[in-house]
Amino acid sequence: MTAVSSLSALAQASRLSIFRLLVQSGAEGLAAGSIGEKLDLPPATLSFHLAGLTRAGLARSRQEGRYIIYTADFDAMNALVGFLTENCCGGASCAPGRAG
Repeated sequence: MTAVSSLSALAQASRLSIFRLLVQSGAEGLAAGSIGEKLDLPPATLSFHLAGLTRAGLARSRQEGRYIIYTADFDAMNALVGFLTENCCGGASCAPGRAG
């Protein structure tokens, strides 16, 4: 996973929505059909975006019976957040200082 490929994948609105839904679903994940229903995405469009997230290393899939279950790759997500914090904020919190 590279930060550029991850950020590029998340720069598209539907992929960002899918990823957010996968993060919210936790380790259990969601069946592809459920993702499509929740986000009102047609199957071909959903497959395209899930493939993009998978190629970027942000999502994983597994077969459960006749369903394909997708989950967020939390290690990759944490690595991306860590990269952004370390390289953009000098390792310190990126939050603005509070006025006292």
